[in-house]
Amino acid sequence: MKASDFLNAATRIHPRLIEIRRHLHMYPELSFQEKETSKYITHLLEELGISYTSGIAGTGIIAELPGKTSKIIGIRADMDALPIFEKNTHEYVSKNPGIMHACGHDVHMACALGALLLLREWELPHHIRFIFQPGEEKLPGGATLMIEEGAILGIEKMLALHVYPHLSAGQVGFKPGKYMASSDEIYIKVIGKGGHGALPHLNQDPVVAASQMVIALQQVVSRLAPPFVPSVLSFGKFMAEGSTNVIPDLVELEGTFRTMDESWRTKAHDLIRQIAQHTALAWGVRADVEIVKGYPTLINDEAFTNHCVGLAKELLGEEQVKTLEIRMTAEDFAFYSQQIPCCFFRLGTGSEEKNTLHSVHTPYFDVDEEALITGSALLSWLAYYA
Repeated sequence: MKASDFLNAATRIHPRLIEIRRHLHMYPELSFQEKETSKYITHLLEELGISYTSGIAGTGIIAELPGKTSKIIGIRADMDALPIFEKNTHEYVSKNPGIMHACGHDVHMACALGALLLLREWELPHHIRFIFQPGEEKLPGGATLMIEEGAILGIEKMLALHVYPHLSAGQVGFKPGKYMASSDEIYIKVIGKGGHGALPHLNQDPVVAASQMVIALQQVVSRLAPPFVPSVLSFGKFMAEGSTNVIPDLVELEGTFRTMDESWRTKAHDLIRQIAQHTALAWGVRADVEIVKGYPTLINDEAFTNHCVGLAKELLGEEQVKTLEIRMTAEDFAFYSQQIPCCFFRLGTGSEEKNTLHSVHTPYFDVDEEALITGSALLSWLAYYA
């Protein structure tokens, strides 16, 4: 098979891919609630005469195309949307108010289905398994549940793509090795004794203690983290329900810790607890600390990813294949990457002319649908020659 065969075939089915993507975009569903999405995909599979297993991890689906050898290559597409009110005005705007495919999972599904449409036409050198996964956006992550239910058994290597508005449609990006950070949630309750704001000496002020705590905890990254390990500790919620002259009994903090080293990750959790509790003790209050462990570091297998980079350049041209920097955002595809060799790459969807430069997780996010050709062709090409 030649590279042109894959690009020509993807171009031929492009109208169908647009139709699929727009339907999925119009009917988004939240994490672990993707019932109609799952029905839509299984209906397409039935139309194509492809056997599948549904109901995995609730709404997940597995379909497999047979090949000559017993080797299995996996392709994953996530199905869930986000709790965002879409503010676009195009004809395929979300019809489910307050829910939007603002992270491009509609594109991921359309590209995976596009790859399936292409690959089913050819004799395959090995089996290719398609995993349509629920709940990427919400802990514990659908990947963990799919793995527990045997979705990756026998898979030798695995692929996934993710939309990226910072690259133009037609371009793709790769990063061998560690690419995306682990992600943990931090919840701290600072418990004191409130009272009148004019009589602070009679209170045990959790607001001052929590303020000092936020500042002290920044030193976990600035002074305690190994300087060669990327780390982020951010607090986005500081809830103190007092008033101008009322000191509350309770302050609640919520934040995130991210890094790319598992040993340091464990040590940092201990340090966060110690600093929070000792700071509280110094101010005569109490700190209850809960750290919810989230997704691990996403690691692109270096040999497999470099192989995919070479294939991508052959398909798209060297100038269309970019090298990415590490990201401190997180992805539950990381769970697969901890188990088997994986390649997770970025699909350019940006176009100034088509107004698709808005970032993911925003109400104006949209994609240049020419990217569907690139995504479908590249996924199928990589899976064929993996």
